[in-house]
Amino acid sequence: MALKILMITDNDPAGMGIAFCNAINRYSEHTCRLITTQERYGFGYETDIHLPDIEDDDFGEVEQLLKDADIIHFHVLKDENSHLGPLVIRDYIKGKKILHHHHGHPDYILNVSSYNEKYRRLNRRVIVSTPDLLKIADNATWVPNLVPINDVQFLPRYEDTLEPEPIKICQAPTRKFHKHTNAFKSVLLRLQKKYPEIEPVIIEKTPYSECLKIKRACHIIFDHMRGWFGISSLESLSQGKPVIAGLDAWNIQCIKEFTGAEEIPWVVARSEDQLEGCLEKLILDRSLRRETGIKSRRFMEKFWKEIDSLESLFQIYRSL
Repeated sequence: MALKILMITDNDPAGMGIAFCNAINRYSEHTCRLITTQERYGFGYETDIHLPDIEDDDFGEVEQLLKDADIIHFHVLKDENSHLGPLVIRDYIKGKKILHHHHGHPDYILNVSSYNEKYRRLNRRVIVSTPDLLKIADNATWVPNLVPINDVQFLPRYEDTLEPEPIKICQAPTRKFHKHTNAFKSVLLRLQKKYPEIEPVIIEKTPYSECLKIKRACHIIFDHMRGWFGISSLESLSQGKPVIAGLDAWNIQCIKEFTGAEEIPWVVARSEDQLEGCLEKLILDRSLRRETGIKSRRFMEKFWKEIDSLESLFQIYRSL
């Protein structure tokens, strides 16, 4: 049975709202629409219905989507008590299935016991974007973030047979305080004294398409060392880059269970010293950078296709 799915969020978390929406429409019989109410960070993700763009206070299409939806899929902190312009979502939820999709927002993490109690009381299902959230979210399932790996901006570049200098080492943190950016800078300052050919690249407040273009031209990508991995990791693995992240045992186990892979392509660094050591090896060994990047891309091609994440999501939809 084809479902009508309506996703609702304030800002699009790492572009995953529109990514899931497009993938559902591309690969399934279901129809998905996405309503966003604000934009943060100026990333310029693709939008479907973006409330600030509505002219003449015409919310007719929004209201029709609320009426027609079989499933309302809330992202981040949105719920039925939110409003969409003059419309209050709870006025339209009778008889509909509801799903909550959490992406690690600090307000959710700080108040997770309240959210857990609310979802128990309402008998709601929860999905999370990264495995670490499974440790705090009750009745939750991990549905991995997805990357359209065959879109051109996510394909590797092979045109340079002789890798140019400088060696560009990149991080694209949304919130620097949350992604070990200071530690990353400190390590690179030390390494630059030994290897002046390296160039740090820290991408901030940059439109998404430009961010992908910059990362695609870099040689090594650092995510963070908080135990889990961000969408930045997946994008760069798809682009065929060596990706460094501080994955903990729990996240590694979850990745292996989801993919069935015996090995993962991330270069694991759990501390500043380990980060420096991993970077130094990759700086000194061009062949290692290339081999690691090839493993990154092959992993994504074999184990992280959009349809795999979608099937996990569809299983949840069917259970509602």
